[in-house]
Amino acid sequence: MPDTLTTITADDLKEELESDQPPVLINTLPRDAYEAKHIPGSVSVPTGDIDQVEALVPDKDEQIVVYCANSDCDASPEAAQKLEEKGYTNVADFEAGYAGWRQSGYPLAGEEA
Repeated sequence: MPDTLTTITADDLKEELESDQPPVLINTLPRDAYEAKHIPGSVSVPTGDIDQVEALVPDKDEQIVVYCANSDCDASPEAAQKLEEKGYTNVADFEAGYAGWRQSGYPLAGEEA
């Protein structure tokens, strides 16, 4: 993994999501995991389907934040790297994932949230 990967904290992410220009927040876990629990406002694009982001976010300079379950999960850093390889210039990895989101006291959405 490159050291250049930009990361974001739960508090910063919450602030960004409530701003006038929120980032595109992508859950990189399999769709069933997304349906079980996810950060409100995020979209499901599993790492294996990351090519779909080009249709979802045609502007390569738009801010994208990817996340998965927790800091031990490799799905979001892998997705971030693939997006950077595709020419996206503003990608951040919310490393703590939905576990860190919940630990920060923020609500999750989904069937098991």
